[in-house]
Amino acid sequence: MFWGVLYPTFAVLPQMRARHSGRIVNITSIGGMVSVPHLLPYSCAKFAAVGLSEGLRAELGREGIHVTTIVPGLMRTGSHLHAAFQGQQEREFTWLALGATLPLVSISAESAARQIVRATRRGETERILSLPAKLLGRFHGLCPGMTTNLLSAVNRVLPREAGTRATSTPGMQVQQRLRSPLLDILTALGQAAAHRLHQYTHTAAEQPSCPPAERRHT
Repeated sequence: MFWGVLYPTFAVLPQMRARHSGRIVNITSIGGMVSVPHLLPYSCAKFAAVGLSEGLRAELGREGIHVTTIVPGLMRTGSHLHAAFQGQQEREFTWLALGATLPLVSISAESAARQIVRATRRGETERILSLPAKLLGRFHGLCPGMTTNLLSAVNRVLPREAGTRATSTPGMQVQQRLRSPLLDILTALGQAAAHRLHQYTHTAAEQPSCPPAERRHT
């Protein structure tokens, strides 16, 4: 997640510097501003991406190159189906699937795309996507210690790792193993987004947990 930001930037910089203009847009994450429990490796990579993006803006501005840092919160893209889960996999999958699906917590990919385009056109320094991410990012900026303590309290109710599976399983397989009608209903928007954005393989699309109306489009 960090090298995928760094290497393309190095690839385009010589041309941008030669013409003294250019726009670089880095998609990072709220996990690059606030380290969330159970996502530590992810947060480390995203913190590095945020630091690179902010540093590039400071260094390249005098050369006519604008760098915008995009900080998404949870988005309805179906990405939870391809995340790798360890520990108590069913419980870990459930809370992430709900967070990446429920409308008041997450935003659609289409909404995020519109905001990214606007921020790029305006040459904004930073754009945080979704209200929950904005609130979390601003609160952490004002009260970093309190934020960390609150996240520590949240971690107490998350699944424990002790005595659980050390192997990783893709979310799609965990979902099929769960076979929870209630979770399917609550994550219907996420499943629809997964079909729309081609997150389901043909085999997974035939599983009962997939909405029948969506199967025709895979």
